[in-house]
Amino acid sequence: MIRVVVTGVAGRMGSTVVRAVRDQQDMRVVGGTELKGSTAIGMDVGLASQLPALQISVVDDLGRAIEQGGGQVVIDFTSAEASVEHARICADRGIPLVIGSTGLSSDARAEMARCSQKIAVMMSPNMSVGVNLMIKMATELAEILGDTFDVEILETHHRMKKDAPSGTALRLAEEVAAALGRASSDLRLARQGQIGERARREIGVQTLRGGDVVGEHTIFFFGDGERVELTHRATSREQFARGAIRAARWIIEQPRGLYDMQDVLGLR
Repeated sequence: MIRVVVTGVAGRMGSTVVRAVRDQQDMRVVGGTELKGSTAIGMDVGLASQLPALQISVVDDLGRAIEQGGGQVVIDFTSAEASVEHARICADRGIPLVIGSTGLSSDARAEMARCSQKIAVMMSPNMSVGVNLMIKMATELAEILGDTFDVEILETHHRMKKDAPSGTALRLAEEVAAALGRASSDLRLARQGQIGERARREIGVQTLRGGDVVGEHTIFFFGDGERVELTHRATSREQFARGAIRAARWIIEQPRGLYDMQDVLGLR
């Protein structure tokens, strides 16, 4: 039985992960956390996640949650800032970590890399199997189509999402840029005013926000007289939780290091 600690159990993704783990035959939730000052502190993890009681109390200290439940792996979908602190705590205790938070700065990524020198860290802006397959297919399309096609990415999310562009859109752009031999400086994240003719090496990443859209990503390859589109639409958060569970099973068997969902799915 894999003993899982879930962070942010009262949030949209945290509660979804708790529900998904509960439904697994080989896993159980042994700890859950929330932010200091949250009304969920002291509640039963199950009740905080809108489930039947699990006889585990929500705490505001990840280290305490790991120690109380004998956690073997932590699944974290909180925030960029919180995830960095969670990575430090897991590194100190030798506990593998699965991170689905987005909007991580370059400094945060560097800190994750430092923590991965002590533990196995799986970090991905999108745990969906379909999205990661899309990224793989997009890089292959880029390699085949080459510089004769213009590349644009459009992402859509719900009105509550705080970061833009989405971590998934940025990862998609970065992977395609690498496949085309381009740099991060070739990414165009916004357009406004008299911007002039489109640069040939440019990869546009545009953002839409509204309603309750879970997540949609489309990459366009525009050629002369034709175009190719590759789209992924998420209709619920359950697939992200299922991906995180798959990653948790995988990560506990890995040596220390920094991994992503492409590694979990064997798509490298």
